[in-house]
Amino acid sequence: MSNKKVIRDKRTVAQKRKDEKRGWVVDETPELRRSVEQEIQGKVDTNHPDSCRASMTLAQEEEAMARDIEIARTRARVGEQIEMREAGSRHAVQEARQQARERFDERAASVDRWQDPAKDDPREMLSQSNLAMVNRQAARLAEQLDGWTRAAISRRLAERVADGRGMTDAVVDVYDELDQAAGTVIPIAKVGEVNRGEVSIEGRVAQLWDPSSPTIQNVGLLEDESGRTRVTIWKASEAPWIEEGDKVRIHGASVNWYEGRASLAVTGWSSIHFPERGRWWE
Repeated sequence: MSNKKVIRDKRTVAQKRKDEKRGWVVDETPELRRSVEQEIQGKVDTNHPDSCRASMTLAQEEEAMARDIEIARTRARVGEQIEMREAGSRHAVQEARQQARERFDERAASVDRWQDPAKDDPREMLSQSNLAMVNRQAARLAEQLDGWTRAAISRRLAERVADGRGMTDAVVDVYDELDQAAGTVIPIAKVGEVNRGEVSIEGRVAQLWDPSSPTIQNVGLLEDESGRTRVTIWKASEAPWIEEGDKVRIHGASVNWYEGRASLAVTGWSSIHFPERGRWWE
């Protein structure tokens, strides 16, 4: 075993000779250290996707390129298959909806002959004088019924006239039907007159009070020019909060009865809109 010692301190020539006589060896080889820039560049080169190919042979590099090409082709085929399946699913859904609609029209036609899609337009069956009268009444009703076009109203009037109804009865019947149709905003005073479980109304929040149950979010009175009614908003509905003075439009409110009075409840099937919120002048 060698008894030579290695020291790295800088020595003079005389001191070096003395150390050699004593059996010591001075290592004057300079220590090489990488700079910060070299370390960063080394990490970048190591992590580069093509760094592993630098040491590959030509055959290995060709094999790697072929593997990458095959992976890209496989991904493209999978993407095409997914698009084909999605297109097929959309087509199947459309066909199922169309078939369901046809079956519904057939059942509806057994009750109301005008629901048959193959049936001619009832307006074509009227005389010119009756058709002119129907168009005049349809124009008048279109001004009173929001959300209904003149064409839709005239068709309903023509159906009743073609069935032998008088014009006055047809006008009253169509007005009552469309005025209380599902989705149509009705006056609050008519909430108790509608023969269905849900209605759409619009009014202003007149008063709010503390809920009697932790499951209730808001409870208060909603009013318009025709009257007022009680509105209960349940927390489970996840509806937005309302404040006194807000103008709100509620679609799909559930109609409830308590002590002979109709009231409304906002459930998960309801929606609340604020026509005046976010106006630029506010």
